Amino acid sequence: MSPLMVGFDLDMTLVDSRPGIAAAYRALTERTGVPVDADLAVSRLGPPLRTELAHWFPPERIEEAVTLYRELYPAYAITPTVPMPGAEAAVRAVHERGGRVMVVTSKIGRLAKLHLDHLGLAVDELAGDLFAEEKATALRAHGATLYVGDHVADMAAARAAGIPGVGVATGPCPAAELSAAGAYQVLNDLVEFPRAVDRIIGLALEG
Repeated sequence: MSPLMVGFDLDMTLVDSRPGIAAAYRALTERTGVPVDADLAVSRLGPPLRTELAHWFPPERIEEAVTLYRELYPAYAITPTVPMPGAEAAVRAVHERGGRVMVVTSKIGRLAKLHLDHLGLAVDELAGDLFAEEKATALRAHGATLYVGDHVADMAAARAAGIPGVGVATGPCPAAELSAAGAYQVLNDLVEFPRAVDRIIGLALEG
């Protein structure tokens, strides 16, 4: 097996799921009568679903909301989602170097897989329902060489796994925050990844 395994976050790293997730939240509002500001919710993607729903639903209704949201998700959130700029090329760059790609995301695995299959992103491994340091378990289990994400929690995951974290400033966390969170390097977007990948991988494999 290749020693190179690159982990990627999903939302706002590999895919722009904001339009679809907003649609799912609006459908949730229609079904429950609980107003969710969908635009605000998608401006802070990254933390687990329950964290966001806790802003809108009383504690006793959160599990009900989680279940319903996940039932609605396939019909509303998959088709509107598009790859982030450079996502396909970033995945291809890893494979061209004989490496493998894994996605580690806070989204549950079956919904993440729907996105990957719909967009045709060639991912070798998938681990879902993990956030921040929890992601380190999957990264270590699959021998990840580095982890790429848009959130400070992704940099915490990389740090906990003992591998370099590469930030992409395409999500809710600006470049300065990603750097302060310990990113080895911060890219404006994944378009820059293929140009930087050899240097990043070289450092990771030396470590």
